[in-house]
Amino acid sequence: MSDLPHYAILAPVPLEHLQSALDGGSDWKYVAFGTRKWELFRQVDAMRDGSRVAMLIYPSHEDENAKTSLVVSWFGWYVGCIDGIGGAHPEGMTFRPPSTALNPSDNKGHWAAFWHVAGLRELPKEKQMPIGKIEGFKGGWRKTAPPRGPELVTLPEKLSYEK
Repeated sequence: MSDLPHYAILAPVPLEHLQSALDGGSDWKYVAFGTRKWELFRQVDAMRDGSRVAMLIYPSHEDENAKTSLVVSWFGWYVGCIDGIGGAHPEGMTFRPPSTALNPSDNKGHWAAFWHVAGLRELPKEKQMPIGKIEGFKGGWRKTAPPRGPELVTLPEKLSYEK
């Protein structure tokens, strides 16, 4: 499997779910996070042709407005997306962060699809960067309207050597 070095997916995920994913599934082949932006992942799947794509993840909070000072501090590899069934992951909680079980609506009736990320990890401080320093990819997110969900972006040089 090769990597696509020229673009990435920038995505917000609540910090509790990122931390829970690390605590709950060290032997998982991937972690599943929910999204309503299924169209974006269909586009990425068509572009990637089976290659993995860098995931740049910034911790988010439900009631916090997105702003360009939020920091990409987590990294992983997007390896696919699957449609939800009734808003839940088809494999139930098998690949979901354990913390998502605390909010029943997060696993039933809420998500259109689930994106899968392998190799999820926190970046060292020297590799972390504000989302405002990340460029959109072919008409991606606008700096005047920071993303509230996953967006296609140009992979920053600083992160292009991640394994």
